[in-house]
Formats: sequence, structure tokens, C-alpha cells
Amino acid sequence: MNSNTSTAHTASKQPGLLRNRNFALLWIGRTISVLGDYAFDTTLILWIGVIIAKGQSWAPLAVSGVLIATSIPIFLIGPIAGVFVDRWEKRPTMLWMDALRAILITLLLFAANLFPLPFFPDGKMPASWQLGMIYAIVFLASTCAQFFNPSRMALIGDLVPEPQRAQASGLTQISMSIAGIIGPPLAAPVLFAFGVEWALIVNALSFVASFVAILAIQAPKAARSIQPGEQSSFFREFADGIRFFVGNRVLVTLLITIMIVMLGAGAINALGVFFMTENLHTSASFFGLVDAVMGIGIIAGAILASAFAQRLGVARTFWFCTVGAGIVFLVFARMSLLLPALVLMLLLGVMQAGLNVAVNPLILHVTPRELVGRISSVLDPATSLVSIVSIAIAGSLASTVLNNLHATVLGMTFGPIDTIFAFSGLLILLGGLYAMVNLRDVRLAKEEENISAEAAEAEAASVPASMQESASAAVAAE
Repeated sequence: MNSNTSTAHTASKQPGLLRNRNFALLWIGRTISVLGDYAFDTTLILWIGVIIAKGQSWAPLAVSGVLIATSIPIFLIGPIAGVFVDRWEKRPTMLWMDALRAILITLLLFAANLFPLPFFPDGKMPASWQLGMIYAIVFLASTCAQFFNPSRMALIGDLVPEPQRAQASGLTQISMSIAGIIGPPLAAPVLFAFGVEWALIVNALSFVASFVAILAIQAPKAARSIQPGEQSSFFREFADGIRFFVGNRVLVTLLITIMIVMLGAGAINALGVFFMTENLHTSASFFGLVDAVMGIGIIAGAILASAFAQRLGVARTFWFCTVGAGIVFLVFARMSLLLPALVLMLLLGVMQAGLNVAVNPLILHVTPRELVGRISSVLDPATSLVSIVSIAIAGSLASTVLNNLHATVLGMTFGPIDTIFAFSGLLILLGGLYAMVNLRDVRLAKEEENISAEAAEAEAASVPASMQESASAAVAAE
């Protein structure tokens, strides 16, 4: 049974999701903020690799430090943050996190050596201090994100009725994908034409824009795990979240499926460029084209999923797209020409988008409002960890055990990269089949309304209304 009973959405249906003023403000602020994030990430890589560590042998290590500084809070702070997110009001939490991130990014202007600084020779920070300050601020900004993201997810649950959550998730996926395409290419011209200070200012202003948008939102009173002044135990609340998670079939299925998918998908991140040169027999310069085509597929898939996922069934969309991604990846592993490989990457992007769009509505469907933060704090670190492990395993296998693999099976030749890709596709396919079995009876609100309407048309003359209402209220979500 769905325990996520929100009183915020008993009003009449909106003609369109973006007519929902509160969600529209949240979406606009998020879009601007994500665009700034993508540009900022690229700016940091270029700033460190091309300016701070220019010509140094340790430049790659210095760049990788940004990834480490971003990732550590996900594993260390994320699980802790979930408890406090559930205790606090969501909108004020988001406002504080946006304000802190705007201030933190602004502080990076000191590391840009724009003006003389006391206590340093020639008034300039040496490279070691610049890197230290960058890593520290990236760490703190990522820490803020561990509080902001679960709060945003809970707020969407309060602002958007269940029948529109797939569309809300799709719009978010679309804006993130477009930002991912636009943001990085804009970062380099801004950095080299105007200087790093303008790239930093733009990102800081993106958080200001998000702050202003959230400030204008009129949110209902959030569900809280404890009330103001009430005493509680962090460890008890944390354990309650874990206990609920492991006892909920839908959440466990989502976690296991996503972990399996990430375990397989890491291979393309680690070995994609080598697949281009060794299997597709083309220049590595086309690698960016593969990313662009997949990005277009993600946008197309998000548009389709936001329009049809609720009608087709959000759970069905999730497992169908996972199964489809596995099949597409298996076929992709056998490609030897660039053009058909690009077509498959487009399809893979469509499947990935459908999977992503379905996840949050399913989580919100089975999670009580006062537990959303803690549930997010389980899912996000686990999937991030598996992604990193997957990349490491794929790279290690290609470099060691499978390095000299050349085998022929049923007339098909297998090398190291395509073998790893084929195994990854099989993993993703198995994950989708697992989800199909475990989520086959899950219905969200809109789906149940459709089922009820069909039943009413077919049996209106013979079935009492009370029985129809009872049937339409049944939700197999636990």
C-alpha cells in the first residue's frame, strides 16, 4: 500500500505541469543551477590542467583531485545528511544550501590571484595553496548538495501530484541533458576569453538564481521526522530509515537493479575511447560525437517518457527501458562501424532517459514523506560507489586479465573491449529482468485511475460502485 499520503494535492487537476507555479519556479531555478554546475566542472578541469598545473607531470593527478573532493561527501556526508533533511523543513534547507554554495564559489576568486594577497610572496597564492583551496571548496559545495538534493526530491513530492511526477522527472532530465550539452562547450571560451573569475561569478550567480526561485515558492508544511523541540536519537532515526528501506520490496528492487546497471554501464565510461579505436576502427577524435548522440537520445527519451510513462506504467517503463538498454548494449558490443554504433548509442540514450525518469516517481510512491531524505541517503551513495567500482574493474580487466584476449566463438571474434561490453550488456539485461519480476504488480495513481475507468465502462451495469472503488484503491507497492 502506498504510505506516501500527501495532503498538498487534493486540489483540481492542473492543465499542465508548468502551470503549477511552484514546480515551475523550482524547475527554472534547478535548470539555471545545473547549467552553471556543468560549466563550473569544466572550468575547474581547464583551470587546474591548463593554467595552475600547466606543463607539470602531476597535472592529471591534480585534476583527478576534483573528482575525489566531489565524491567523498557523497559517501561520508550523504548518509548522515538524510537524517537531518527529514528533521528539517525542506524549502529553508534548500535556501541555506544555495546561499552557502554561492558564497563558497565566490571565495574561489581569492584562489584566482586577481588581487594582491597578504602573507604570500608577491601577493599571489602558490599552486599548492590554490589547489588546496579549490579542493576544500569543492568538498564543501558537494557537502551542501547532499542536503539540497534530498530536500528537493521531498519538495517535489509535496508540490507535484503523483499522476504528474513522471512528467516532472522527465522535465528535470531534459533540462539536465541540455545543460550537459551546452554547459561544457561554453566554459572554455568564457575561461580563456574573459578569465577564470567570470566563470566563477557565473556559477555563483546560478546559485543566486536558484535561491531567488526557491524563495518565491509557496510550499506546504513539510513532513518532519521529529517536531521542533522534540528529542530524538540520530542513530535511531538512521536505523529506522535503513529498516524501512530493506523491508520495502520496491526500494530494494530499485537499488539492486540500479547497482547492476551501474556495474555494467561503468565499462563504457572507462573504455569507450578504446572501443572507438580498436573495434570501430575510427579516430578517437570522434569520441565526443558519441557523447553528443547519446545526449540527444537522452533528451528524446526524456520527452517521450515524460509524456507516456504515467500512461504506460512507471514501473513498466523502468524495467522495459532497463531490459532495452541491456539488449542495445549487447548489440553495440558487436559493432565494427561507426554509423550503426551511433544509432545504437542514440537508442541507449533513449533507454537511459526512460529508466531515469521512472526512478523518482517510484521512490516517492512507496516512501512516507518524512523518510524521503533517509531513503535518498541510501540510494545515492550506493549507486555512486558501484559506478566508481565498475570503472575500476573494467579498466583493470582490459589492462590485465583480458589484455591479450583474441577468441573466436561461433564464427564471432572477441577481443578484450567488446567482451567486457558484452558482459556489461548481459548484466544490464539481467537487472531489467529482475526488475520486471519484482515490479510487475506496482501501480501508481494515474495507472490505477485508468484501470478503474476501464473496469467501470466494462462492468458498470453489474459491479457495485463500492467494489469498484475498493479495486481502484489497491496498490501493490510493498
